[in-house]
Amino acid sequence: MDLVIRGARVADGTGAPLEIRDVGITGDRIADIAAPGELTAPRVLDATGQVLSPGFIDMHSHSDLQVLANPDHLAKISQGVTTEVLGQDGLSYAPVNDEVLASLRQQLAGWNDDPAGFDWSWRSVGEYLDRLDQGIATNAAYLVPQGTVRMLVVGWEDRPATDAELARMRELIATGLEEGAFGLSSGLTYTPGMYATTEELVELCRVVGERGGYYSPHHRSYGAGALEAFAEMVDVSRRSGCPLHLAHATMNFSVNKGKAPDLLRLLDHALDDGCDITLDTYPYLPGATYLSALLPSWSTEGGLEPTLARLSDPDTRERIRAEIEESGSDGAHGVPIDWDAIEINGVRREENAALVGHSVLASARAAGKSPAELYFDTLIDEKLGTSCLMHVGHEENVQAIMRHRTHTGGSDGLLVGARPHPRAWGTFPRYLARYVRELGVLELADCVAHLTGRAARRLGLTDRGLVRPGYAADLVLFDPDTVADTATFDNPRQPAAGLSHVFVNGVAALEDGTPTGALAGHSLRHPRSRR
Repeated sequence: MDLVIRGARVADGTGAPLEIRDVGITGDRIADIAAPGELTAPRVLDATGQVLSPGFIDMHSHSDLQVLANPDHLAKISQGVTTEVLGQDGLSYAPVNDEVLASLRQQLAGWNDDPAGFDWSWRSVGEYLDRLDQGIATNAAYLVPQGTVRMLVVGWEDRPATDAELARMRELIATGLEEGAFGLSSGLTYTPGMYATTEELVELCRVVGERGGYYSPHHRSYGAGALEAFAEMVDVSRRSGCPLHLAHATMNFSVNKGKAPDLLRLLDHALDDGCDITLDTYPYLPGATYLSALLPSWSTEGGLEPTLARLSDPDTRERIRAEIEESGSDGAHGVPIDWDAIEINGVRREENAALVGHSVLASARAAGKSPAELYFDTLIDEKLGTSCLMHVGHEENVQAIMRHRTHTGGSDGLLVGARPHPRAWGTFPRYLARYVRELGVLELADCVAHLTGRAARRLGLTDRGLVRPGYAADLVLFDPDTVADTATFDNPRQPAAGLSHVFVNGVAALEDGTPTGALAGHSLRHPRSRR
């Protein structure tokens, strides 16, 4: 053995009670687990009083570019994440052609930036995974993004796919799965993926289910009609035979205050009826996205230039304003916008930096404009590249959903912008600090299972997510009394406290609380893939 971690309280990822054990590592694997003092190695790490758990699995990550552009990836390594699931919300960068890639670079700049000088040489899912294998800090799984696939085949048109287009989309998804993707994601409040009908989604998910993958939708509303939107996804899963993983499964906006039990009853009924369903959440109240996501879907048909033209036309602009402010657009979850709840947290142009950290309402008052006018002018000036926080969550809903038997953790973290949501740096220690130690919502061993073993099962990983001999040595060592998120909305890029060591494939990425810069991670390929 190369290393023995001695005397740790092992939370093994199953939810079983913690036990004091020695854990031995050889190469990238856990070699043995024994009573304290029974294992020897050239290097011994005294872990007395600390908890050793499997590395945390971020089931909903937006690190698609940043894991390459900033390889140290401190945001995730410092909070104990050793595996991330990329390709979320139906929008990512593979599979693409040159035209679609150009559109995505613009559309997703508020999520992922568009780094200068970045190497965009891949086009297929397999090529993207090969690029990750050149050296990353964490392991990474990938979902085929349904919106990107629709962009490739149907374009930006708001219409049903033809039979030929549907066949081509199914073919692209099958290829992505064969190249290593674990499933399919959707962003059904984001164009162009939201233009898909339920029938179209069922047909696409049949391909995924037949190949052992799962479907992870950001569904059509987390506000008005949220329960109906969740029910649609359950229906897609039933009819297609594809397992379902509900992304950031929240009940937001004032219309859903206290309604988490209604969602959980819906899911429990489906589970008891034999459906295969899991979900993830982040332990915060605000959400985050790009600012143009609030626009009605019809106004963004055709992509960037047609959208900017509509925003510049006075009559169309007024139509959009009325839909956003009075009736509630589909992009804003069917709820009339409260401009005081929408906070700009990232801009692309330095001239707009003063907007960061303020609500649209506050900035509009300072500028002597109406909120809608400031919103439209900012989108035009930034070419839709602005990001925002949405202060729309409810604590009672967050706590109820995280207790559910299918719950896993997902940061939904955006890593770019002047003030990114702190969940990108703090999700996993926040579960352990606030919801285990401070509030007692979850018991420690159970919480660790949510964040590790349960997530690994959804991914179908048979050698990760548990502390067991033969499993990958993805491990986190933390002090249960001091582990905490330190990232805040005012100062979001702050590493977690209380973690001493993080191992990725047996290599220390964090050692005595200090990042090592190791790039021991790699892509994970679905067990049924060609590779």
